[in-house]
Amino acid sequence: MTTLTFTHHAEARLNQRGIPPFVVELLDRFGSVRRSYGQEKVYFDKRGKKALRKHFGGARGMRLIEPFLDVYAVLTDDGAVVTVGHIQKRIGRE
Repeated sequence: MTTLTFTHHAEARLNQRGIPPFVVELLDRFGSVRRSYGQEKVYFDKRGKKALRKHFGGARGMRLIEPFLDVYAVLTDDGAVVTVGHIQKRIGRE
C-alpha cells in the first residue's frame, strides 16, 4: 500500500461523481491492477470483493461499500491518483 496523493483533476472527479476518498484507499489495498496506457487502472474484481467482504465482516458490512464496487481509479507509478470513475464496460486488455 502506497501513500496516495490526489491531483486537482482527481479531487474534482471524486466530488462530481460522489466517490468518497476512502474508496480509493480500499482500491489501493484490495483492488486489482491493469496496466493501461502507461498507468495503472485499479478496480475491484472477484478476488478483491471477496477480500473486502472478509475485511468488513461479511455481507452486512459490505452494504457500506456496495454502491462503490464499480469504481475504478487511474494511478501514476508514483502513487498519484489521476482520475476516478464508475466502470461503464468490462475492463479488458487495451
